Amino acid sequence: MDTRDDSKTPEEELKHLKEVSQPEDYEHPEPDVEQPEAKTPPGGLHRVLPLVIVILGLAVAAMLLLSGNGP
Repeated sequence: MDTRDDSKTPEEELKHLKEVSQPEDYEHPEPDVEQPEAKTPPGGLHRVLPLVIVILGLAVAAMLLLSGNGP
């Protein structure tokens, strides 16, 4: 992968620096058109993860309790 920048004329460099130095627009925080994934809501993982943690916790607790009852 080539990470070198293309040669730019001084006018292009100045334009690029002006674009980069613009502050973020907090008044209109809409996602860019180039980022459609930013508009989609998150998947259901945030609902499943607590359930998985509780089930794993119960399984570990059951193993610890049952392993202590040996002969």
